Amino acid sequence: MQTLKKMIFITALALTTGVFSASAQIYVKIRPERPHYERVVAPSPRHVWVDEDWEMRGGKYVFVGGRWAEPPRPRAAWIPGHWRQRPRGWVWVPGHWR
Repeated sequence: MQTLKKMIFITALALTTGVFSASAQIYVKIRPERPHYERVVAPSPRHVWVDEDWEMRGGKYVFVGGRWAEPPRPRAAWIPGHWRQRPRGWVWVPGHWR
């Protein structure tokens, strides 16, 4: 019985830790500068240029550049990603379709 309680406790602890770490944001003290890169030709007139984008990799932000994207539905508008200053530092707010 004691072993069962211990296994349940460890499982609950592991699940709780996973939930909190998955929703964590990375804060930076100095907002990174956007590197210069060249925009390539659009694959079609339907594609929209998605400028500056950053991803979290290995506990830090990595610049992944811009790309051409096809709108998911007619009249969709791309809302660009941007850096937002918070009390603890800067965070990247990813772009999205609206």
